[in-house]
Amino acid sequence: MVNLVWLGLIVVGVVVAAFTGNIEGVTKAAFEGAELAVQVAFKLIAVLTFWLGMMKLAEAGGLIKLLAALFRPFLRFLFPSIPKDHPAMGAIVMNLSANVLGLGNAATPMGLIAMQEMQKLNRGKPDTASDAMCTFLALNTSCLTLIPTTILAIRIKFGSQDPTEIVGTTIFATACGMVVAVFADRLLRVWYRRRGL
Repeated sequence: MVNLVWLGLIVVGVVVAAFTGNIEGVTKAAFEGAELAVQVAFKLIAVLTFWLGMMKLAEAGGLIKLLAALFRPFLRFLFPSIPKDHPAMGAIVMNLSANVLGLGNAATPMGLIAMQEMQKLNRGKPDTASDAMCTFLALNTSCLTLIPTTILAIRIKFGSQDPTEIVGTTIFATACGMVVAVFADRLLRVWYRRRGL
């Protein structure tokens, strides 16, 4: 559906440009946009490579296991149906750690692994998401972000005077979002169970 929306916007833009006699503006904008995308991508590669390397070091050094141990009570409360030593729990910790560091791209593979591992526990209903899967999706989508790495890289790329000024508001906004997501997950779960759905 989103692809159709983008296609529609592009077609409408080209048609309007053709009717207004400004078709060269479309060509110029396309090339400038492509050039800017490459410049931003190169700047982001440096930041993401650094943080992905830090995540690998943290994993190899046992920091992820330490985080898993620290967050175990919280995760046990959120995911009571997942056994404590199940591989899904490790993937969830890795995913949430990457999200906390603002590395959404690094979090995605761990999120997919977590979902695959949770699906193995969801034997009776292969076409229906389990409670743990729904909770994980809510957390993954709204996770607390302590270091908005990608946004900081973009602000640095475009010459922001103080690229880190958004950190405080980012922490507050993402913390509020995570609390609301967890609360909504629990509330909707109770509501659906009472309705027998």
